[in-house]
Amino acid sequence: MEKPIQELLNFSIINMDKPAGPTSFGVDSIVKKMLNAKKISHAGTLDPAVGGVLPLMINRACRLSDYFMHRNKAYAGIMRVHREIERKELEKEISKFIGKIIQLPPVKSRVKRVEREREVFSFKILEQDGKDFLFETEVQAGTYIRKLCDDIGKQIGGAHMLELRRTKAGIFSEESIVSLYQLEEAVNEWKKGNEKELRKILIPADEALVKVMPKVEIKEEAIKQLLTGKPLFKQDVLSEKEKHIELEDKFALFSENRFIGVYRRVDEGEIIARAEFVFN
Repeated sequence: MEKPIQELLNFSIINMDKPAGPTSFGVDSIVKKMLNAKKISHAGTLDPAVGGVLPLMINRACRLSDYFMHRNKAYAGIMRVHREIERKELEKEISKFIGKIIQLPPVKSRVKRVEREREVFSFKILEQDGKDFLFETEVQAGTYIRKLCDDIGKQIGGAHMLELRRTKAGIFSEESIVSLYQLEEAVNEWKKGNEKELRKILIPADEALVKVMPKVEIKEEAIKQLLTGKPLFKQDVLSEKEKHIELEDKFALFSENRFIGVYRRVDEGEIIARAEFVFN
């Protein structure tokens, strides 16, 4: 059965296509007003000049941001080098930055400026136009692409990032992205009584969760106590799937199609997990 639209508006995610210009928090405010939501938060801030994938959590789904935020990101951009250089020479220098690197966040970043380890999984040159190189890269969350381009430039006589767009943030990609204009059109239709287009945009938060963590089923008679925040006992579960979840790892708890919450695996005798988030 389809969830009521108001239930979706209380606990869903929008895979937003952030335009270049406004801040990520500015986009939050625009969508919050558009949906008349109590709260909107994003998973992974983008610089104002950078556009692309910006997952937005709506209302109660805001509590789930951390489960989606700390995952690999992918970008497409243009790097301008400061001297003439052959593509093969540039690619040779870039290869030195594949793998684990030490990066110092930019001066204007929101995080503390201390060196930290990050991993670059790929950095491919797609096209060259003079001193401009179109690239795509996949990196660990928290990696600064502008700083990465600058660090590469220090090895070749200078380079800087000219343009950048995020194409993937964890499970969210450009394939199902929606613009502010498309969202506005869908909201206007919904207000007229047609919720079809808005439904296509709203991603149920519980459905997204099972793409980033295991799903465990419980007995129906255990629901009432679990919704009061009590821990999960061995006798509450339907299968032995939870036994294969490592200690301290998270999983989504369901009773058939009903989402109960997010739990953390523990080893406390009959108690096998404790609640981190309860959807009551």
